[in-house]
Amino acid sequence: MIPGFGGRNMNPKRLNAMMKQMGIEVEDIDDVEEVVIRTKEKEIVFRDATVSKMVAQGQTTWQLMGTPEERSLAPKAPVKISYSPEDVKLVMEQAHVDEAQARKALDEANGQPAEAILKLLGE
Repeated sequence: MIPGFGGRNMNPKRLNAMMKQMGIEVEDIDDVEEVVIRTKEKEIVFRDATVSKMVAQGQTTWQLMGTPEERSLAPKAPVKISYSPEDVKLVMEQAHVDEAQARKALDEANGQPAEAILKLLGE
């Protein structure tokens, strides 16, 4: 229903013709499986979404209809990087650095000794 038509039912063909005259193009987006709106704290998910795209006067507007489901976003746990004492020793020997520098380089290289060595030698 278009606002301003007094709630009267209008012939869809006539409505489309009027919209075209006003330079308004509407396109239905087919086969939408899911729409997700994500904020810092939550997600709003529409699994039964109907989506339309409307272009009027150079501006694009998206219309979304469906049943929203909200879910909060849990903070992501930090990833624990693991490496062996042998990896630390290898980095220390190859890059000629102390243990603290070797561990820091391994942390920055996601536990990859070769990458840590190359990073240290490049500095």
